[in-house]
Amino acid sequence: MSARVSTVPAATVLSPTVLSPAEWRALERQHQERADRYSSGWRQRAGTGQTHPVEDFLFTYYPNRPGLLRRWNPGANVVLAKAAETARASWTGYRIDGADVSVDAAALVQAKGPSIRFIASLLDVTANREASFGCFGLHEWAMVYRQGEHRHEAPLRLSQRETDAVVEGHRIGCSHFDAFRFFTPDAVGLNRLRPTRENQPATEQPGCLHAGMDVYKWAVKLGPLVPGELLLDAFGLAARIRELDMQASPYDLTAWGYEPVAIETPDGKAEYVRRQRGFAEEGNALRRRLVGAVSGLVPGDVS
Repeated sequence: MSARVSTVPAATVLSPTVLSPAEWRALERQHQERADRYSSGWRQRAGTGQTHPVEDFLFTYYPNRPGLLRRWNPGANVVLAKAAETARASWTGYRIDGADVSVDAAALVQAKGPSIRFIASLLDVTANREASFGCFGLHEWAMVYRQGEHRHEAPLRLSQRETDAVVEGHRIGCSHFDAFRFFTPDAVGLNRLRPTRENQPATEQPGCLHAGMDVYKWAVKLGPLVPGELLLDAFGLAARIRELDMQASPYDLTAWGYEPVAIETPDGKAEYVRRQRGFAEEGNALRRRLVGAVSGLVPGDVS
């Protein structure tokens, strides 16, 4: 679907922000430069057969290529003056008004209202739920428990027997379904929680590293309604969370320049929780910004 002269009435908004060509082109250029920095490693490895156990995750697990990350959107209620003759005018989710272009919020809500409402509600309830800081990243350990073959090519820091002993010596409390579903069969019964896709709104909590990375996923799903700066802020947080996620994992990533956060030790646990708390605060700030980006657009939303 291409941008068009919209037949759907625009959402009722007050005083849209109008950006001159010089203003919106500068913002677009800054966004593209920042996105290129985030994706440089992935692009350099493309076609070489080389992989990176930390950086590649955000382009493989989340199937969003650099081109999507590079696409700047102004968000709802912003008019880009004299943009009708640019390629942007053909993008999905935009409307043309004379010589100007803007995000067609009304059409997007009409097409994806239930999804937008679900995402906003999930983000809101997660941000307002008490965070849990006792998981210590053991989901990654549960993914290799009693398993001869592992998801990553990197070697384990400990022997398989020692790795299994770490899992058995802790109470695992993974609250995130998309981490739990990768547990080995022998590890599933060791998790004291039973997260599912259906109970996600009741189990998602801001201390979870994977829930923090997923803020980026939800930003992508909200599409052009999310300003480009917010999208890249979410990606940047996800990238830093992924570093801790793998540093605290059973894998030895020193060859890639990552020192382990040895969660099997008291000092490692303390370091993990310290950083986990910071990510929870940052993730909640981004959740509230995303809710604010769509607030008032969908009848019955969380605003």
